[in-house]
Amino acid sequence: MVKPPRLIAWELTWGCNLACVHCRGSSTSEIPEGELSTSEAKHFVDEIVEMGDPILILTGGEPLVRKDVYEIARYATDKGLRVALATNGTLLNDDVVKKLKDAGVQRVSISIDGSSAQTHDDFRGVPGAFESTMRGIEYLKNGGLGFQINTTITKRNIDEIPAILELATEIGAEAHHIFLLVPTGRGKELENEEIPPAEYERVLNWFYDQQKHVKIQLKATCAPHYFRIMRQRAKREGTEVTVKTHGYEAMTRGCLGGISFCFVSSTGDVQPCGYLPVVAGNVKEKSFREIWEDSELFNDLRDYDKLGGKCGKCSYNNVCGGCRARAYAATGDYMAEEPYCIYNPR
Repeated sequence: MVKPPRLIAWELTWGCNLACVHCRGSSTSEIPEGELSTSEAKHFVDEIVEMGDPILILTGGEPLVRKDVYEIARYATDKGLRVALATNGTLLNDDVVKKLKDAGVQRVSISIDGSSAQTHDDFRGVPGAFESTMRGIEYLKNGGLGFQINTTITKRNIDEIPAILELATEIGAEAHHIFLLVPTGRGKELENEEIPPAEYERVLNWFYDQQKHVKIQLKATCAPHYFRIMRQRAKREGTEVTVKTHGYEAMTRGCLGGISFCFVSSTGDVQPCGYLPVVAGNVKEKSFREIWEDSELFNDLRDYDKLGGKCGKCSYNNVCGGCRARAYAATGDYMAEEPYCIYNPR
C-alpha cells in the first residue's frame, strides 16, 4: 500500500514581484495561462483531504500576488490541513499578516540569502529587497505569526551562512532551513556557482554541529547526504539519531520526492519536487490519488533498487537516496547517482 504524502508544496502562482537569480521556476510578473482557478484549487484540496492530512505549503512564485490566497488557505484549514506559506516577505504588512492568521496559516517561511542587503539584494535582483523582507518579518512578529528562514547556499553566499544563522536566531525565527542549490529554472545560470562536493560535506558537518549550540530548529533540504552524515557522526560520537516523523520539524530521510513529498505547479502538474522538472500527471486530467499511487515516475523513486551508480550500492540509500533533481540536472536520468556526494560505499 502506498502511503499518502506528508508534505505538499503547491505553487499557487508563477507570478512574482521579484526576479531572483536562483529561482526554480524562472518566475516573472507575467501570469501564465491555465493556472488553477479558485474552484479548481478547492477541488484539489478536497482530493488531498481524501488521502490524508499532509502539511500544505502555499508557495510560488510569490503566493501573495494571488488575490484568492486567503480564501484557498482558509478552505484548506477548514478541511483539517496544516497550512504554511512560503514568501519572499516583501509584500507583508499588518493587514496581510492578519488575513493570513484569520485564514489559519500556521507558519510562514521567509527566504534570506545574505546576511547583508548587498548579498541578499544581489540574489533577489531588486534593490531594497532585504530591507523590505526584514520589515515584513517585523510585521509577522507584531502579528504573532511564527516564521522560519530559508537560505539557498551557493558560492556567492557560503561565507555568510554562519552570519545568516545568527541573524535568524536574533530575529526570533523558529527554524532555519538551508537549501543546497539545484541548478534548474533560472538557477541553471548559476550552475558554476554550486559549491564543490567536498564543500557540501564541510557545510553539512558544520550544520550538524550547530544543532548542539542553537535553540532554533535546523533542517537541511536538497542535501540528502546530510542524513548519512547524521548517522556517521552519531556512530562516531556514541549518540543516537533522533528522527522526528511529524510536523514542521519532521526529518525522516534525505530525498522525499515522490515518497512522502510532491510539488504541484500552478497549472496542476504534479512533480516529485520543484527542482525535478519531470511530470507524473496533471490534477486537471487525473485524480491526485491516481497520480500519487500509480504514476511510473513516483513508483520508480520509491524503489531504491533502481538507483544507479554508487547510490544503488550504498548502504545509506534508504535514508539518503541522493538528490534525484541534481542527478537529473547532471545526466538527464533521475535515477542516476547523486553527482555531489563524495562518499564511496564499500
